[in-house]
Amino acid sequence: MKAAKAAFFKHMLRFHLITLFPEACEAYLSASILGRARKEKKISVDYQSPRDYVTNRWGKVDERPYGGGPGMVMTALPVAKAIKKSLARRKGKIAVIWFQPEAKEFNNTEADKLSKYDDVVLVCGRYEGIDERAKKIAKAMGKLHTYSVGSAVYTGGEIPAMAIVDAVTRRIPGVLGTDESVEERRIASREIYTRPESVEWEGKKLRVPKVLQKGNHKEIDAWREKVSAKRKK
Repeated sequence: MKAAKAAFFKHMLRFHLITLFPEACEAYLSASILGRARKEKKISVDYQSPRDYVTNRWGKVDERPYGGGPGMVMTALPVAKAIKKSLARRKGKIAVIWFQPEAKEFNNTEADKLSKYDDVVLVCGRYEGIDERAKKIAKAMGKLHTYSVGSAVYTGGEIPAMAIVDAVTRRIPGVLGTDESVEERRIASREIYTRPESVEWEGKKLRVPKVLQKGNHKEIDAWREKVSAKRKK
């Protein structure tokens, strides 16, 4: 039993970002909790650029869309080749993540699912998107998940990709110290306070709610549940 538990904690989740702009991601993914998780080998992060897999001398990865329309579209084969390279010699449980504004919204339940994979590939599109044939090819390389990270449209997939790496990493045992540190697994309210008990701003005193000062955990939990329910309305 101890050996099985030790093996579980040694499991390293490998993230692979398919992106034209790795430098846009690396600073965030090397800092704070994520940087520590990388140093402790709970996760790894690597990058593949579709630009490395083009055959033209200019490194051009985009073309005009068939049927007309604004902007440019990333071509299929460089993206597919970058995904294949990132998964070379990988034989574990693989997820390939595609981003679409109208897709299912990524949430904590999906983050829990992804934390059980061995390799997670996040395909960061640019311009008007990626040739649909790249997505069809990717389906043969792993379990394809199509997500929206909020209803907004971003310049590229790097911001949604970093959000997913962050959310999933937090769910890996040992990353946050204790399982209770994952907010939605404990009673939490978005109203949080710290010392001092009273602060003054432009003549008005703002105090910490009395219930939080009493130390009665049953009453505190009830207050937090009430605040959380009120904010959901």
